[in-house]
Amino acid sequence: MKQRLFEARELASAAIAGAVPDGGRVAEAMGYACAGGKGLRALLVVESARLYGVEAEAGPVAGAIESLHAYSLVHDDLPCMDDDDLRRGQPTVHRKWDEATAVLAGDALQSLAFQLIAGANLPAEARIALVQSLAEAAGVAGMVGGQAADIAAETAETPLTLPEIEALQAGKTGALITWSALAGPRMAGAQSAALRHYGDAIGRAFQIFDDILDVEGSAETVGKAVGKDAARGKATFVSLLGLEPARKRAAELVEGAIAALEPYGPSAETLREVARFVIARRS
Repeated sequence: MKQRLFEARELASAAIAGAVPDGGRVAEAMGYACAGGKGLRALLVVESARLYGVEAEAGPVAGAIESLHAYSLVHDDLPCMDDDDLRRGQPTVHRKWDEATAVLAGDALQSLAFQLIAGANLPAEARIALVQSLAEAAGVAGMVGGQAADIAAETAETPLTLPEIEALQAGKTGALITWSALAGPRMAGAQSAALRHYGDAIGRAFQIFDDILDVEGSAETVGKAVGKDAARGKATFVSLLGLEPARKRAAELVEGAIAALEPYGPSAETLREVARFVIARRS
């Protein structure tokens, strides 16, 4: 899986680099924001495309999701949002440059995602399906809505319940992960309930494990500030379930994700490894 992860990350990086013009603070900040990530979403795109025989055309789509994910992190780190100084072990974009550059770089990365899909070597119907579904996953019904709910929860009079946290995280974190898992069938003009189940499950497991890392990890290994949720008195999977029950729940979700891949047989082995990686990572 490590080799596949590296290849997917390189594929996405090449697509992004090929579409970003040289020179200027904003372009430089865009490249900086995209560097150093795990490439997990890109790998999901590539591997789901492999299942449908369209992996040769996956580069721009993998670049699109990594570009959009990078935009979300740049904006999430801003003082008006989570106010973070560290991302992926490096100064956040607004710390390295300034807030205006960070806002503009994030805006440009968001639009770049749709530019890359629009220019992909795919049938028009597939490109439209990818653009429409990505807009939905990234917007108020998905990631943005989840982020808004997360911000509101920090000043709410009562902590969120577990179902409310699950709904919040399904948007904030899960929507883009599920979209990545479904990119392959959408590229091929197909549908897959199995990959939707898989994406939903690993998206939920990913966020639970993020909450675990916020308790157990360090800034050096995680690459960003930790312990912030507890300091803010924020309800998380860990605070509501406890550390070990949260870990058990994440493992159960991974088992369910792996079981959902049964229709694809040995061809989905890398996706099974991705599911296991979600709750074994250090960052």
